[in-house]
Amino acid sequence: MTAAPAGSPMRILFVNDGVGDAGGVQRYLEAVAGAMRRRGHAIALLHLDRLRAPDDSPVGAEAAHFCIAELGTERAVAAAVSWRPTVVFSHNMRALDADRLLCARAPVVKMMHAYSGTCIGAQKMHSFPRRVACDRRFGFGCVLLYFPRHCSEGSVHALASHYAWAREQRAIWDGYRRVIVASDHMRREYERNGIPAGRLATNPLFASDVPAQPAPAPQEFGILFLGRMTALKGGDQLVRAAHLASRQIGQPVRLTMAGDGPARRAWERLSATLGVNAEFPGWVTGTRRDALYHAASLVAVPSLWPEPFGLTGLEAGAHGVPAVAFDVGGIRAWLRDGENGWLVDPRSGARGMARALVEAWNNPGGLAERRSGARRVAERLSLDRHVTALETLLAEAGREAAT
Repeated sequence: MTAAPAGSPMRILFVNDGVGDAGGVQRYLEAVAGAMRRRGHAIALLHLDRLRAPDDSPVGAEAAHFCIAELGTERAVAAAVSWRPTVVFSHNMRALDADRLLCARAPVVKMMHAYSGTCIGAQKMHSFPRRVACDRRFGFGCVLLYFPRHCSEGSVHALASHYAWAREQRAIWDGYRRVIVASDHMRREYERNGIPAGRLATNPLFASDVPAQPAPAPQEFGILFLGRMTALKGGDQLVRAAHLASRQIGQPVRLTMAGDGPARRAWERLSATLGVNAEFPGWVTGTRRDALYHAASLVAVPSLWPEPFGLTGLEAGAHGVPAVAFDVGGIRAWLRDGENGWLVDPRSGARGMARALVEAWNNPGGLAERRSGARRVAERLSLDRHVTALETLLAEAGREAAT
């Protein structure tokens, strides 16, 4: 393989299992692949799932596509390698044989969006006797704790299959030229689990939609949650916090819970039981989502599980909306307490979050300063900054493989 000179266009093969879904990885690929193309790089995609329509492709319909579901793993990887990529940029891939084959034939840079290979259920969370982040190094001891600590799906089949998959993912780690993560928390996680520090790189994420101007401050105080509604996301803690804050303030705090998921009905019932002024509009996108940002005083990230990054808060910051979040996982990669929001000790639970809500209500000057800070941080952690750093990492991996 011949390396491209420093600063010259690369041929970048993106790898991801899903296509056309609504997840954060899809939005990431759309933004980064588009930016790379505008900088003169050639783009292709190796994917597992079939494209339902050309517009479903996160890298653009004009790019070369190689589908494992249609060709099989061996043929799809061979076709992708024959495209002669300078470097492979791999993301989520359930079919680990694809990564294994690619590592033997081309330089592969892997981006770890979550806890692949460091946790059986990829959640890094104990649910019993209380919800708390797990900082264990992956190993057989995790199997012994899986059921007693309610780590993930409660079945023997899930335990066996997920444990085997995680071990298989770890076996490929040595084949990656670089492993990129979005926060120092994730860097420590993978270093603790055996990836050498010299092959790890932290490249914070970015807000994919930055309006020309931030939203004006709303006239009515309101809290916004955006995301998938699961127990790990802590929506029940936020509902309880809104209830406690309303009692302390002496009037209802308006709460909007946008999204959907298995915990939605429980959160709706809890809101009704506590008399919280809450609405649940379901999934929102585009102008509807922007309207919710414009109506929000704060965006809440009440996750008790260790978020690898917590992109929702940064995306809200692009609209000038500060955040309140539990200080877990990679949240500190973008949330600076006192600058663009409030960091809450997770051990304080709903009461701690309620105190932050009351402080925001009682201190409109401080809230206004954090609105300005939220926009500054979002502008600083930009797509352009991310892609520039990424170009360097990908080019280095390509040059190393060619020497």
